[in-house]
Amino acid sequence: MQSNRVEHYALAFKPSCPLTLLALIASLSTAHAQESASPSTLPEIVVSASRSEQNRFDAPAAIDVVQVDDFRAQSPLVNMSELLGTVPGVQVRERQNYAQDLQISVRGFGTRSTFGVRGVRILVDGIPATMPDGQGQASTASLSSASRIEVLRGPMAQLYGNAAGGVVQVFTREPPMKPEASLSLGAGSDDQRLFGVSAGGGNETVAGFIDASQYSTDGYRDHSAARRTTINAKLVARPSSDTRITAILNSFDQPLSQDPLGLTRADFESNPRQVTPRAIMFDTRKTITQQQIGILLEQRLGDNDRLSARVYGGTRKVFQSLAFPGDENVQAGGIIDLDRGYGGVGLNWMHETRVNGLPLNWTLGVEADSLSERRQGFVNNGGTPGALRRDENDHAKNTDVFAQIDWTFAPQWRATAGVRMSRVRLSVDDDYIVPNPDPALNNPDDSGSVEYKQTSPVIGLVWSANDNVNIYANIGKGFETPTLAEAAYRADGTGPNLGLRASTSVQAEIGTKIKSGHHLMDFAIFNSRSKNEIVQEQSLFGRAIFQNVDDVERRGIEASLRSDWNSRLSTSVAYTWLDARFDKSFSSANGTIDSGNRLPGAPEHSLYTELQYRWQNAVTTAVEMRADSKAYVNDINSDAAGGYAVFNLRAGYEFNAGPAKMMLFGRIDNVFDRAYAGSVIVNDGNQRFFEPAPGRRLYVGMRTQF
Repeated sequence: MQSNRVEHYALAFKPSCPLTLLALIASLSTAHAQESASPSTLPEIVVSASRSEQNRFDAPAAIDVVQVDDFRAQSPLVNMSELLGTVPGVQVRERQNYAQDLQISVRGFGTRSTFGVRGVRILVDGIPATMPDGQGQASTASLSSASRIEVLRGPMAQLYGNAAGGVVQVFTREPPMKPEASLSLGAGSDDQRLFGVSAGGGNETVAGFIDASQYSTDGYRDHSAARRTTINAKLVARPSSDTRITAILNSFDQPLSQDPLGLTRADFESNPRQVTPRAIMFDTRKTITQQQIGILLEQRLGDNDRLSARVYGGTRKVFQSLAFPGDENVQAGGIIDLDRGYGGVGLNWMHETRVNGLPLNWTLGVEADSLSERRQGFVNNGGTPGALRRDENDHAKNTDVFAQIDWTFAPQWRATAGVRMSRVRLSVDDDYIVPNPDPALNNPDDSGSVEYKQTSPVIGLVWSANDNVNIYANIGKGFETPTLAEAAYRADGTGPNLGLRASTSVQAEIGTKIKSGHHLMDFAIFNSRSKNEIVQEQSLFGRAIFQNVDDVERRGIEASLRSDWNSRLSTSVAYTWLDARFDKSFSSANGTIDSGNRLPGAPEHSLYTELQYRWQNAVTTAVEMRADSKAYVNDINSDAAGGYAVFNLRAGYEFNAGPAKMMLFGRIDNVFDRAYAGSVIVNDGNQRFFEPAPGRRLYVGMRTQF
């Protein structure tokens, strides 16, 4: 009965009415608190909100944790899109294009990204997978060795620095304390193949494991085959009860990822599995090789003080063939060859004390990260490098200092405040200099640099109405610098667009967390206003040129309800209403973008539901449903990918076979074979906006654990 009330209010409430919001939350809180005083059976530990372990329910922010069970998961564990559907406020688009990675957005931040992850910070075991310029990659995180994924949304995410519209953290599982090994096999539609092995063991002093997996597919569309190998290793040493040292090694090799490009509206409707002819003409594809190592130290200095430190480094090599030759402009090349080195250090000091008998905790920290890359562009001769057209050394680095305090100043009240001072520097050393009296062929030295400074404050308040009801409110300011890719070109000539300014945003949220017996409900309303939002001005010959615009607003509602009705039946519902729009008109190469136009790639309504049933702890069956409303494909709102609802079925059977545990599972995605666009390429200059989602697909797998 209560869940129906929540859904009704979520759809009818107008977030411009804060007094109505407070009354709504208070009434819901009272109703649920009276229903039951028993604690929730979902005690989830998170660290993202305050950098120290706490129960997710007590975290003073909108944060969700997705537990990852590499043995019982009824999916391949290849992409984050398999796991994050239960989190409201988050869009994860599995593009069926391994040359372009996932599209991840949080509360409308990151929707404009056409490749990689933009506007959302990604960390793996506390080590950034987002570079200092704000560009990140999700594909390198090893899900087959993960224990959980935390998703932090709202103002508290600003304490993680540049481009923190939200934070996604992946945590690797702990090594086993005794010898253990596992094997996984899987196969499915579109010639999907998965093979994985894992082995580890140790004792309380030293323990470790290594996990390796290889995934390949011919792809749903023509010219979309991919193959990748991921290796993740973790070693934990505890030389004393006060010291913990963790070493993490990650290797990612993707020698094949064909790019079928997007489709025009006409091509998408006539045959969604087809490939754009230019993809064949220029053999569009990408190869990626990345290796990374990180060392983390946790040191307890006494009963009240802890130090944590990290140092990491890695290399990343990318070769990419794009769908144009590169002759049209002397600065652009249809083939990109990129060789990157990156690394960083971080140090946190956490102190716990008490004031008037109540907890007062604070954290001080410093972080410094850098990347250097050699970027070259060549004429694309049918997928083979031709004449040199671009040659430069790009650099990005950040130096950040932050402080955070969490104070329980009364038995039922907590205050949280923090500030982060960031400095980000981008620079380009141009080695492609071609003097020519003809202005069309002249390419001067375009070297240059730019520095961005920002202070990001956050403050919040939590009221624990009782043991089962928490109400919180936060407000903070964040920023987002241009990435090296976004600053690569300018409209008035050759060279980087170093005049782009960093986008700043003011975010606010108010929400409640309610637990009642075996039910856990989250409800939040948020609003964000941005200045100097970075949007595309034009796209020509593979060059996207960006500009700044003011008055971009993102506001919405998030609601989720998870219930364990009994030992067998559980349900999950996550709903998001997102109103993301331009509140001020501006001009681009496509024409005038009117005030009130919606941000492309951001559906107004998103709903995920799941019903799972367990049979005698051996067989698990579930039905999933995902529904999104339409999403516009460009700033001018001239077209949109239609809304859709898709259903998935999954089942698993767990049993013992001698000394081994076995799991057999299968799933059918898009049961009713619905034709829809799973993602859109925002503002594509060739009108190829649509990336078709697969039709009905089958996947079966087996996992063995010794």
